[in-house]
Amino acid sequence: MLSLLRPRRPAPTADAPLAAAPAVDGGAIVRSLAGKVSTIGRDAAEARGVIEDTQRVVVSQVEAMHALTDQLAQVQTAQDAIGQATGASLEAVARARAVVAEVASEVAGIVHVLHEVSAAAGDITQIALQTRLVAFNASVEAKRAGEAGRGFGVVADAVKDLAGRVEVSSKTIMGTLAQLDQRIEAFSREIRIDTGPAVKPGASQGSIHRAFADVETDVQRINVAAQGSRDICLRVSERTEGLGQDMQAAMIGLDTAMSCSDRFLRVSEQLIDELAASDVATEDTPYIEAVQRVAAQVGAALEQALARGDLSAADLFDENYRPIPNTRPAQHLTRFAQLTDRLLPPIQEAMLSFSPKVTFCIAADRNGYIATHNRKYCQPQRGDLAWDTANSRYRRIFDDRTGLASARNQRPFLLQTYRRDMGGGKHVLMKEAAAPITVAGRHWGGMRLAYQF
Repeated sequence: MLSLLRPRRPAPTADAPLAAAPAVDGGAIVRSLAGKVSTIGRDAAEARGVIEDTQRVVVSQVEAMHALTDQLAQVQTAQDAIGQATGASLEAVARARAVVAEVASEVAGIVHVLHEVSAAAGDITQIALQTRLVAFNASVEAKRAGEAGRGFGVVADAVKDLAGRVEVSSKTIMGTLAQLDQRIEAFSREIRIDTGPAVKPGASQGSIHRAFADVETDVQRINVAAQGSRDICLRVSERTEGLGQDMQAAMIGLDTAMSCSDRFLRVSEQLIDELAASDVATEDTPYIEAVQRVAAQVGAALEQALARGDLSAADLFDENYRPIPNTRPAQHLTRFAQLTDRLLPPIQEAMLSFSPKVTFCIAADRNGYIATHNRKYCQPQRGDLAWDTANSRYRRIFDDRTGLASARNQRPFLLQTYRRDMGGGKHVLMKEAAAPITVAGRHWGGMRLAYQF
């Protein structure tokens, strides 16, 4: 419809030359594409970083969920043990009740025997009393007989005294038996099971059986509570298992998203790389050329150190990273660390003034080990993880995606976009230009020049 409204141009004739096409500024197009791709790369790096953060959170939650599942299993095991213990306690109370019943029966037998003993003691008292009377009469008759009955009187007196002592002993026995009977009766009341037709209405059980009843009640309460807790733990465990499965599915989705973001980021970096490699200067060109110059300077400085005999080639290419005790993040030492501390700072520090955008300029060996960082990042650790992560960045191995790629790159240059971890959950979006460091024809590592967007 719009084409109908536009005025038609006359068709060219053989006598009318064609209008010249407007000139295309290829450099402007490349620079425009480079800026747009750089923005895409920044967004891709940000997306990848967010996904990576989410992955860490989900992994932490999965680990916490596994720990919770293990703890719930331990709780259920403990609750099962409580159930077994309460069952055993109830059985023990039942056995104790049976034993007490047997004791009550034995006590009743003892009371019966004591009653018989008391009756026998009463009989002895009566006999002793009668014996005393007989002995008294015999003593009276002996006195009447005069001298002839003296011997018989002595015997009668002795019998009377003996009968008196027997009577006293019998009464003592009867008194003691009465006290013992009272005590046994009190004990019998304590252990007696107050049931049956002989029990008066409203009578209470003995204290021992009341104690047994209280124990049974408490044990039953514990058992009911443990069973309820077991049921709750079972439901929580089932829910936890479901959440764990959901989180595992989320992990798989995040892995897929991470792979996609990695591919997206690599494509944007390749585009930036190819645009920077064209003959047209982009905003990244000065940093690429600068990092290549610095990489050559570092390589030359290390070659001169080898030539002077400051260290051997084996020392310079040492990969035995010895942990420094009590450091977090972990720091390491190598045989070339002291040499780089002496040679690299003048070269690296000069690059910090190359542009206000430059954040750091460091040399990494092929495994991402930074023996000597820029001075502002070479602060001794304080024991504060967030501060140490941001400020004690020397003597550390940065084997993340960006660090290893820059350290192992052997092409003329490499451009990357990434989020720099500053500790404490803080990140900064960066670009990084890297160039290989070669020493005596051998790849030693990479020069890393990071700058802000």
